[in-house]
Amino acid sequence: MPTVLITTDYLVPGDEVDTYLLQQGCTTRHDPMRGPRRPEQLIAALAGVEGALIANEPMSERVLREAPGLRAVVRTGVGYDSVDVEAATRLGISVSNLPGINSNAVAEYTIALLLAQARHLVPMATGVAAGTWPRRDGHELRGKILGLIGRGPVARRVVPLARAFGMTVLGTGELPAPAGLVPLDELLERSDFVSIHTALTPRTRHLVDAAALGRMKPGAHLINTARGPIVDTAALAEAVRSGRLAGAALDVVDVEPLPADSVLRGVDGITVYSHMAGQTAEARLAAGMEGARELFAALAGHPRSAVNPVTPR
Repeated sequence: MPTVLITTDYLVPGDEVDTYLLQQGCTTRHDPMRGPRRPEQLIAALAGVEGALIANEPMSERVLREAPGLRAVVRTGVGYDSVDVEAATRLGISVSNLPGINSNAVAEYTIALLLAQARHLVPMATGVAAGTWPRRDGHELRGKILGLIGRGPVARRVVPLARAFGMTVLGTGELPAPAGLVPLDELLERSDFVSIHTALTPRTRHLVDAAALGRMKPGAHLINTARGPIVDTAALAEAVRSGRLAGAALDVVDVEPLPADSVLRGVDGITVYSHMAGQTAEARLAAGMEGARELFAALAGHPRSAVNPVTPR
């Protein structure tokens, strides 16, 4: 009877996921992640655990090495950059993610951020709440160019939504027609809005750096619902503060929660949200249940969406 640790904060004892795992003969242990967790805390939580259904836990080599019973880790989402996959592979630990599980939620949220930036919705509402009555012209999405960095399920779902607003969509490859496929430099130069939908890898870390921001069309907006470190935060703050870019909507940042001394604070035009693009009731239920099924399959030696080629020990 394997013991399973569940750290994803919206999964709770007695819910559908817990019931499923119990029915499969697992013993469940809930220890929700609600903020930074030191390695010692995570190591203690993993004591006696064979499978882990996790949020963005920092599964470092040290943590994995000091969890000798751990055989399988499943992320209840798409990104798995918080897991040291190479170390897990060496230790015989299967690591899985859930490709495309929240793609519809993130795609809709991306359009919401485009509208919020184009119409200055956040500063307008903030002004009214502060007792003023701000009036400021916005822009329509119709006729604008949206550049999508990335080619995964979210980017593919954004294409028809953006076109429904009358936008022209550019992409960097493998997007559905009628998106125009162009080199990244051209995408940056032509787009009124640039939206990031790619995984965080050594190649994409600071992909959007000062040079890339400098190639963007003056007055353009940057949208990031992928991973914070893909963007050079200091360079972005300077580009918006200087007036060269109109603004940015960031659902993710390089350090979360956003530090009090972050260079992103107090920059007119930049709005930071709390990493909630994939958090709809529908996406959460789907991610929880699919994650539970994947974890049970991995513990049985047959993971279906593993990112490393190992059979769990």
